[in-house]
Amino acid sequence: MAPKVLISDALSPAAVQIFKDRGIEVDFQPALGKDKDKLAEIIGNYDGLAIRSATKVSPKILEKAANLKVIGRAGIGVDNVDIPAATAKGVIVMNTPFGNSITTAEHAVTLMLALARQIPQADISTQAGKWEKNRFMGVEITGKTLGVIGCGNIGSIVADRAQGLKMKVIAFDPFLSPERAIDIGVEKVELDELFQRADFITLHTPLTDKTRNIVDAKAIEKMKKGVRIVNCARGGLVDEQALRAALDAGKVAGAALDVFSTEPATVNVLFGHPNVVCTPHLGASTTEAQENVALQIAEQMSEYLLRGAISNAVNFPSITAEEAPKLKPFITLAEKLGSFAGQLTETGLEKIEIAYEGEVAQMKTRALTSAALAGLLRPMLQDINVVSAPVIAKERGIVVDETVRAGDCDYESLIRITVTTERQSRSVSGTVFADGRPRIVNIKGIRMDAEFEPSMVYITNLDKPGFIGKFSGTMGDAGINIATFHVGREKPGGDAIALIAIDGEMSADLLAKVRALPQVQQAKALRF
Repeated sequence: MAPKVLISDALSPAAVQIFKDRGIEVDFQPALGKDKDKLAEIIGNYDGLAIRSATKVSPKILEKAANLKVIGRAGIGVDNVDIPAATAKGVIVMNTPFGNSITTAEHAVTLMLALARQIPQADISTQAGKWEKNRFMGVEITGKTLGVIGCGNIGSIVADRAQGLKMKVIAFDPFLSPERAIDIGVEKVELDELFQRADFITLHTPLTDKTRNIVDAKAIEKMKKGVRIVNCARGGLVDEQALRAALDAGKVAGAALDVFSTEPATVNVLFGHPNVVCTPHLGASTTEAQENVALQIAEQMSEYLLRGAISNAVNFPSITAEEAPKLKPFITLAEKLGSFAGQLTETGLEKIEIAYEGEVAQMKTRALTSAALAGLLRPMLQDINVVSAPVIAKERGIVVDETVRAGDCDYESLIRITVTTERQSRSVSGTVFADGRPRIVNIKGIRMDAEFEPSMVYITNLDKPGFIGKFSGTMGDAGINIATFHVGREKPGGDAIALIAIDGEMSADLLAKVRALPQVQQAKALRF
């Protein structure tokens, strides 16, 4: 019996034809995504669901999806799909992470040029019958310095186009290696230096806890007077209130935005300012981009439904059904070890070494390495998945070394991740015991035995009396319960590590109090 796919958003007719040509039954209902009740009513009849951004795949929808095997998102963002619920249901979620990169990059360059020459404002004035030639005095971009925040796939394309326009390009990206920066012709700098030197600033980074409001009042204070800011990445990267104040004060000469903190943006503090250019999230809106992502998702879904091949999955690596049961706990271990290392990484990554010892060395380590890289890079690159992670690491010039040793080791299976940054090297090791639960067993050469918990605190400290009591008292005063407390030390009186699972969230204020405790060298809140 042929698989059945429902297309609930507007997708190119060519994508519909691909499904048909591959022998897949297609139900094309492009307006259905807006009717969640109707979607829930019929979703149980389909093996695949192809969507864009209008369809919201909630747990309620997934509960009704008795036969659903794959969700295909034509585009990069999957925030309209409940990934944990889909994973729990065993539904593969795919996207097309690179299909609209050129289109988005071109839109950023277009907005930069429009901003430099006040094109939208001059157009409105001229078509209103005015001839205000002296009012719209622009600036050249030739010879100006462009600061690119986030130099991945889209950011590097923007950098290339800017160099063609004879701009000097500087870039901030913790994952951009010096060698990769040289290859693409940009100067790698720290964020504060970028703010100080750039005439134009363009953002091309995902929205994460680390990047939220990356352009705020303090950042703007460091910028040149007359700077111009472009954001075609994600709403929330720019503090819109702070930007409005800087525009009113003349600190910022202009801003061009395609994304906003709340969308659809029918009201916004930036609207109406004479030096602001706005578009309604058009970054991916070209005929070519829409066609590319639609064709790509149709091919990916067809390959999975007909042959079991998995491409660009955000919730599972490429493995066979036979391998899955044995490999799955080690995939979880690898991703969480990577996440542990990634959440502790503050400076530019240079090298990642992943070692597999014992029985795990005989498994499909490529899938494990992809999972480890996804976990490692996700704190800064939220949209990354287990398939795209190796590609993105390579794009940024990050060296990834994988070693296997199937002989005897201290554990039946062991995975060790060593991360080398511009400042230091840090390693973490883990295993899976008979209960199937991943554990951390070594951090920086210090033995440990700790399960991963949703909310944890990582502390390095001197091994002196009183630390545990003071920490516990601080948490108790804040009303935070300690679930588990794991400690290890290098030697008596030497460096020590504590890994504590807590019930609830660690606020910034509470974390600051922990860091102020005697003997504490480093404290970090972790989420798994």
